Amino acid sequence: MTVTAPPRPRRDLHLLYAAATASKLGMEVGSFALPLVAVIALDASPGQVGLVATLTTAAFLLIGLPAGVWVDRARRRGIMVAADLVRAALYASIPIAWGLDLLTMEQLYLVALLAGFATVFFDVSALSYLPHVAGRDRLMSANSVLGSIDSVVHIGGQSAAGFLVQLASAPVAMVTTAAGYVLSGGFLAGIRRREPAVATSGAPREPLVRSIAAGVRFVAGHRILRSVAVAGAMTNLGMQLVLVMLPVLVVQRLGLSPGVLGLFFAVGGVSGLIGAATATRVVGRLGAGRALWLLGVLVGPAGLLVPLIGPGPWLWVAGAGWVVLVFKISVDNVVLVSFRQRVTPDHLLGRQNATMRFLLTGSVAIGAGLSGLIGATAGPRAALWAGAGVLALVWVPLYLSPLRRLRSLTDATS
Repeated sequence: MTVTAPPRPRRDLHLLYAAATASKLGMEVGSFALPLVAVIALDASPGQVGLVATLTTAAFLLIGLPAGVWVDRARRRGIMVAADLVRAALYASIPIAWGLDLLTMEQLYLVALLAGFATVFFDVSALSYLPHVAGRDRLMSANSVLGSIDSVVHIGGQSAAGFLVQLASAPVAMVTTAAGYVLSGGFLAGIRRREPAVATSGAPREPLVRSIAAGVRFVAGHRILRSVAVAGAMTNLGMQLVLVMLPVLVVQRLGLSPGVLGLFFAVGGVSGLIGAATATRVVGRLGAGRALWLLGVLVGPAGLLVPLIGPGPWLWVAGAGWVVLVFKISVDNVVLVSFRQRVTPDHLLGRQNATMRFLLTGSVAIGAGLSGLIGATAGPRAALWAGAGVLALVWVPLYLSPLRRLRSLTDATS
């Protein structure tokens, strides 16, 4: 007799989407307003502002790998709710301290660092929790919705944050960030489907270092995950090479207004939304594996138009290349994350996602540093050319892997 898994209520999935929306909105407002708190409320120096920004992402490199082990040893929803509440309390402390005239740079450093730790646990848990709520047969559509939410909130969140800062001051805007995390935790707490208990054999737990190594070995030894990791690292590296120097080139060297740069990014955000929303349809027509490498071959080189940015018609040429590039990256993200979740056993999901996050965050840091180095020695446009060149080749490791022959997620096995 065949035993079928109990149906997954759509209500639970909708609550997960609502939590993602609230959490992303809080994060967008926070990432915009936190540096302005330092600048406006505390008259911080550029070095102090840079340290705040560094501390927000340092946690991924400091505890990213062990976090995956801890996530695999506990129920993921509980970790996500706790992380939301911790972030809400940390960000709420800023307007409270500001109102009492007690706010200091040291507090901002601490908030940035601790909130970064909580974000590591939330993000790794969220990626590992989705297969449980959505079901592995609906990962592609669920990731498409989450990608669309991410793009919409990114487009609107920065504008909303700017309005809030202008209307009520940067410290007060942090109330919105705290409220977003509280709402996210509430939505997650309302999910009814319970996770299975974490399997224990009664034997002593495997040492932390050995558990981390097991996750790293799983990613490095799996032909699909290995190619996904390389492609993701190349994407992050290339994007950082472009993004770090693009404001310098557009505003400082070309003398264009910041509004032009904002519009450039906003159009890319809309393209990313379209890519995430249509990823399932693109895969349905081309097949999952073919969509990855064929889009890379056909439209990936469009990114080579971005370094041509300049006044007049060249702005439109670069904008067209940017739109196509962001669309392609958004489709890639939906498909690649779905493949990662599909081929990884439940007991390794946390460590797989943590390993990937560690690699991808490291690529962001390396890309930012390389962009500054190339920009200082050869000029900002040279950094854009380097980034565009890397992005044009992301399809290569995907084509050389078993992914190119896979028609759908169900063809992928662990």
